[in-house]
Amino acid sequence: MSLYAVERIDDAVDMTRSFLTPIDAGRWGRLAVIVAFLLGGTGGGGGAASSVTNAPTTAGSMPESGLPEFSVEFPELSSTAVAAVLGVIALLILVGLIVAGIGAVMEFVFVESLSTAEVHVRRYFRRHAGKGLRLFAFRFVLGLGTLAVLGGATLLLFGDVFAGLLAGDVVMPSASRLVVGALVLVPLGLVVGIAVALVNGFTTEFVVPIMLREDRGVLAGWQRFWPTLVGQWKQYGTYVVVAFGLHIVTEIAGSIVLGIAAVALAIPFLIVAVPVGFGMVGGGTITAGTIVLLATLLALYLLVLFVAAAVIYVPIKVFHRQFALLVLGDTNAEFDVLGDRRSSLSA
Repeated sequence: MSLYAVERIDDAVDMTRSFLTPIDAGRWGRLAVIVAFLLGGTGGGGGAASSVTNAPTTAGSMPESGLPEFSVEFPELSSTAVAAVLGVIALLILVGLIVAGIGAVMEFVFVESLSTAEVHVRRYFRRHAGKGLRLFAFRFVLGLGTLAVLGGATLLLFGDVFAGLLAGDVVMPSASRLVVGALVLVPLGLVVGIAVALVNGFTTEFVVPIMLREDRGVLAGWQRFWPTLVGQWKQYGTYVVVAFGLHIVTEIAGSIVLGIAAVALAIPFLIVAVPVGFGMVGGGTITAGTIVLLATLLALYLLVLFVAAAVIYVPIKVFHRQFALLVLGDTNAEFDVLGDRRSSLSA
């Protein structure tokens, strides 16, 4: 039995080369806009699992009698300070939701651009805004479910600790509780994290093209995709393994290029920031204007670096998505969105 994920790597490389060449600044710019929202809007998984990986090691070095309990008095905050902090948090959440919503629509813009070999951001965005919002809702519910499972398990094990924090006291749990918590939360986080990553990844890479091709919602797209996934589970199991390895290779390459770009782009900002910083240290005074200037330079640098990352990751994103679309079309011709572009491949 031929394994499509193994056979289609070279084809994905060839299609990526033909899609991106000859290099056109306007085309790459539009693709960079799409990729920027894909990078910022999808959201990464595994954070909940990684946050507890150090617990077993820490607990193993503790005496069996447990940790001594102590309390910390938190400084009182004025109502204005609390309101400001809550306002900043609410603003960050709002911005994150807006970016995630735009990123969900951009998934359809990206797939149609690859399908037609014509990149149009505004036209495709208006056309697929409804599907994108449904995808955003699906991702939002999936994220809430993940938070409910992992957060609920954490509260069951350490609810009294969080209650103490809310009351202004810090009470450390015993070593045995930390060990039990780690033995429960680490495996649970891994299982939930892998399951959510697979669901989210398969939705983005395989269900979105079906939604686009057959004008369906997310759940209806999954209903169409499920028989193919179950019937050809070996193909998709191979795809997960191969795609994981390819992601490692391309992420390493992208990180190296981005690291070089980060150093090069930092030079003009450092030319301004370093003298200002030394002047501030030498003068012994920190003025509001200096802080604003340094913060502005940092924000501009991060913005320029993010734009550079979007441009650098254009070929990487195009390669991975075309690779997934090729495998999807191989497993079920009814789901093939590449059309005439596939026929250009050598047999």
